[in-house]
Order: sequence, then C-alpha cells, then structure tokens
Amino acid sequence: MDNKEAIIQATMKLIEEKGEHLEEITVREICKRADVGLGLLNYHFGNKDKLIELCVERMINDIVENFQHIREKTEGFTPFEKLEYLGNMTLDFLFEHYAVSRISVLTDMQTPKDNDNTNRTYTAYLPLVAACRPDLDEPGVRRKTFCLITVMQQMFLRYNTVSKLLDIDLTKKENRRVWHSQILHDILEV
Repeated sequence: MDNKEAIIQATMKLIEEKGEHLEEITVREICKRADVGLGLLNYHFGNKDKLIELCVERMINDIVENFQHIREKTEGFTPFEKLEYLGNMTLDFLFEHYAVSRISVLTDMQTPKDNDNTNRTYTAYLPLVAACRPDLDEPGVRRKTFCLITVMQQMFLRYNTVSKLLDIDLTKKENRRVWHSQILHDILEV
C-alpha cells in the first residue's frame, strides 16, 4: 500500500471510530496510524478537511454501490415496496452515521460533481421510481426522483425542524419509516 492509500485507510478507520466526533481527528493521529510524516498529508490532500471529505465520499460510495444489489434482497417485492425498502435503508444509514452523512450531503450541495453521492443515489432510485409510475414520461420520472432525493436530504439535514413542524421524532426508526411511506405516496401519487 502506498503512502497516499495508507493515509486514506487510517483516516477512514478514525472516522468509523470517532463517529459523531470527527473534530477530534487530528493530522498527527492520522499520520501516526498511517506511519507517515506529517507533511505527506498536506502534500497529497491539501489539508485534513479535504482528506476527510474524500474519505467520506469513498465510504458513502460503498453504501451506494450496495443499492445496486437491492434487487437480490427484494426479489418478489412490488416496485413500491422496493423503493420503500431502499428509502428506509438510506434514511437508516443517514441517521446512524450522522456526521459522515452530513459531510457527504453538504459537500454534494456545495460542490456538485457529475458522479457525487447525491447523483449516484438519484441514479439508483430512478429505475424504481419509473417502475412505480410507468404512466409517466421520462422527464416526469426524473422530476419525481429529484423531489424524493431532495426531500430525504432536507428531512435528514433539518430533522429537528422537520420533527417540530410535523410533530414526529425522526430520530426514531419506526417514525422515519411511517414518514417515508407517506412522502412516497405524496410524491408518487400512488
């Protein structure tokens, strides 16, 4: 493993260990774990924040890749049930990995890229939305998919506000599932 990859791997392990306390990760700690000099982190990544963003993107990519395998887990489900399953899986991940997910969503919003995590999530959801609404043309399916992903991101980022507005505690898995099902019905009009 080269120095750059060693730094990435060490940082990803620290992110997993620190959970909600990413601010506790130091450059010294990363370099010590990677067994590299302090200057290499800045040389390869510019600064710790850019390194953490890259690591978060890689971690989320792994989850989004898992979305592609949803067909195996949901054989026999209706298209709506598959979409509901994927949405619940997404929301559970977001809330269970709050710090990492927040960085990912905000990075995608601040500096959108063609293949960022939001776009890859959109791409994973698109065929399921199309299967739920075969009566819609492609632009209609795209709009509904965009609305669904946007609502889920906002619900996650602003869960305190949304929880107060809707009088529902979205930190609880069962409440998220009920809310998500309602949102699917609202957006898809099914």
